[in-house]
Amino acid sequence: MLFYSEIINILRKRINMKNSKRLKNKDFSLLASNCNGAFILHDLNLKFNSPTVNLFMYPSDFVKYIKNLEYYSKCDLKFIKKEDTAYPVGKLDDIEIHFMHYKDENEAERKWKERTDRIDFDNMFVMMTDRDGCSLEDLKEFDKLPYKNKVVFTHKEYSEIKSSVYIKGFENEKNVGNLYSYKNRFTGYKYYDDFDYVEWFNSRTAEK
Repeated sequence: MLFYSEIINILRKRINMKNSKRLKNKDFSLLASNCNGAFILHDLNLKFNSPTVNLFMYPSDFVKYIKNLEYYSKCDLKFIKKEDTAYPVGKLDDIEIHFMHYKDENEAERKWKERTDRIDFDNMFVMMTDRDGCSLEDLKEFDKLPYKNKVVFTHKEYSEIKSSVYIKGFENEKNVGNLYSYKNRFTGYKYYDDFDYVEWFNSRTAEK
């Protein structure tokens, strides 16, 4: 008899295989404010062509980073000590980067530099999530960013935020939860699957 974890892994593999077959644009850069981007890339078995992997930035810092991406990509990464924080915390000029899934500063710096060099400014997608202190002002500033391929996942509907995608299931919360979590034990679907990210990535190919 299969355990629940084995069943859901099988279901997830089927979903990932189906999505991978649909995907046409396979060499893009996905810059995300938290781990959702890394999980999606991993699901699609794609290379990490951006440095925002296994880390998170506060929304206000992420908006600032994306708004001035070329500048921050050239800044030296420095590390600071923060109380009650076991993982490395870096700074690019005036923004903080929380390398929560890195073992030490050396690994964080090496991966950051390596993946920053891979950014494809001509085939880039930007993803933010309504959490980690995200304010309405952050959402508005994100919506103003001069990128066509941008999306922000929100816990409720925002008609005034054109780039927002409402993810159901967090209406009674102050923000969106972990979107890489499974919605239930019978389908293998995760919360972020409510957004057709494959079609989103393919939209860049359709423009050519």
